[in-house]
Amino acid sequence: MTKNDENLHKLAEVFAVLRPNQQIQPVPVTPKIYANLDADFGGFRGHVLISSHEFSEDWPTWERHPAGDEMVMLLSGTATLVLRTDDGDRPIEITEPGSYVIVPQNTWHTARISRAARMLFVTPGEGTENVEQP
Repeated sequence: MTKNDENLHKLAEVFAVLRPNQQIQPVPVTPKIYANLDADFGGFRGHVLISSHEFSEDWPTWERHPAGDEMVMLLSGTATLVLRTDDGDRPIEITEPGSYVIVPQNTWHTARISRAARMLFVTPGEGTENVEQP
């Protein structure tokens, strides 16, 4: 593969959208990417977003995904995913690269960052909700 190969991407710069027909469409990361996903992909119904983000601070919000489970994999650093369950907040510390957490459908979650972390997300994006931390 050459450096200019149209099939070669860096996930931090170009996310991947898995369409309902199982084809993948690269989507360049822009400041408005999340606002555009619903418009560009029909409300994101039946689509899955594959993305990567780097965090140096705790997430300022909680989020949940009503369309399905989300997979969050640690690529580097240290983080604690906090899942809000009927029994209270459940922290799950992730310290080993390659480890991942399955966030069940409709579960509010956030992350606390212990050491700058890069994470991979496989997200059923339709209907995603975000709320500010209390």
